[in-house]
Amino acid sequence: MDSKDHEVKTQTVFRTLGSCEIGIPNPCGFIIFGASGDLTRRKIIPSFYRLQKNRLLPERFFILGTSRTEMGADQFREKMLSAVKEAFPGDFDEACWKEFAPLLHYSPIRYDFQESYGKSLRENLIQLEKKYQTGGNRTFYLALPPSLYEPVILNLGAINLSQEGRAHTHVVIEKPFGRDLDSARRLNQVLKHSFKETEIFRIDHYLALETVQNILMFRFANSIFEPLWNRRYIDHVQITVSETLGIEQRAGYYEEAGILRDMFQNHMFQLLALTAMEPPAVFAADPVRDEKVKVFRSIRPFPLDRFNECVAIGQYGKGKINQQPVPGYREEAGVSEKTTIPTFAAMKVLIDNWRWNGIPFYLRSGKRLSRRKTEISIHFRPVPHLMFSNTLNEPIEPNTLVLRVHPDEGMDLILQTKNSGSRVCLNPISMNFSYQKDVLMDAYEWVLLNCLSDDQLLFVREDGVEQTWALLTPVIEKLESLTSAEKFPNYASGSSGPEEADLLIKRDGREWRPL
Repeated sequence: MDSKDHEVKTQTVFRTLGSCEIGIPNPCGFIIFGASGDLTRRKIIPSFYRLQKNRLLPERFFILGTSRTEMGADQFREKMLSAVKEAFPGDFDEACWKEFAPLLHYSPIRYDFQESYGKSLRENLIQLEKKYQTGGNRTFYLALPPSLYEPVILNLGAINLSQEGRAHTHVVIEKPFGRDLDSARRLNQVLKHSFKETEIFRIDHYLALETVQNILMFRFANSIFEPLWNRRYIDHVQITVSETLGIEQRAGYYEEAGILRDMFQNHMFQLLALTAMEPPAVFAADPVRDEKVKVFRSIRPFPLDRFNECVAIGQYGKGKINQQPVPGYREEAGVSEKTTIPTFAAMKVLIDNWRWNGIPFYLRSGKRLSRRKTEISIHFRPVPHLMFSNTLNEPIEPNTLVLRVHPDEGMDLILQTKNSGSRVCLNPISMNFSYQKDVLMDAYEWVLLNCLSDDQLLFVREDGVEQTWALLTPVIEKLESLTSAEKFPNYASGSSGPEEADLLIKRDGREWRPL
């Protein structure tokens, strides 16, 4: 192949979106394994369509979909057109689609058959790279069940698709990354045979939500908050991820995972790390991820002989969501009648370092709860001296800072003020900021753009993955050995969760923020 066909300019081009300048990635080919699957339809292709609409994709760019399904490029484009129209029913742009559709290509493959990679995938890939002059830059996205990660990665390495004639190659891996510490380590070892750590992008799309990205800015760019962000002024922290949905035809996956593998090992612990970490020397991928790993290493191991002091689990039963009856978890299609898989968990986490010694972080996440909400609430200590004790009949509520992660992205600072028209009557008010009108890109658009731009800030590193699994694997194994089928279900759909979760925090004299 002529080297001139691979000549790529590396000078960064910026595009203005809203009031922000966003860098345009270098030319690249994007290869999706699992292109006929649900994730490609719901997230990946609609996100690329929006990036194209906002002129954030490089001029020399193509998408090559591949899966076991036999179909041609035109049929693939028709399926993706339907997916984009479904994703943006009131905002579909025919002119944008006509520009975007020619970038979509398709090649069937057998994931476990090495010859399929050489004969079908490589030939198509080389032709497309020459046509679009992408310089051999490649991003492989594994939109696949976890059981297929290993054969795909090994076959990419075996025929040298991960290394040959390119400026860079990336591999993007969806969660769950392993199911315990041993499997996560094995997958990391498999990856390292074919890719460098700087080429591996382990996705946690929560890290790309606007409020999550803003946590570090909010903490470290405002001098009024960072001096208060420690054990002297904060009483405790709550992190909540609640869903009204059930398992939604994902019984096969959920019966293997459960809430701790599905939510805590990645989303919950990442939110915890961003809230608790020390300021990095510079705002860049590795310094930020260094500080997050330090948090994970500082988390006190859970006392396995006193589980009720630190962990509570649950499984939803029948109930009502938005006044409509819904089945219990054991009544969902594909779920065992005596399953002990938890759909809810709450944890008390202690961080043994200088900043947070003695300050509990309460984490909870569950399905079929009364409200869909993801938030981080920072509960400050009460005032040191109540000089109003002779005139107030009730205690003053401490100040609370609430970072609303999803769906209403923004923040609230709850303060106490004097009620108008009274001598001494306090009234809590909320200073509110919302991103609702300002969110320019959703989480998947951000992670795709950052991956193409070779920016790993929003992605999880090898040591971070293994450290969180090291913390949670003993807990999961102990729970699986102890939990009996008779224990579940222990909370009704549409409730705030099981009583055990309330006891976990009430035992310390505190309460959960209402859902």
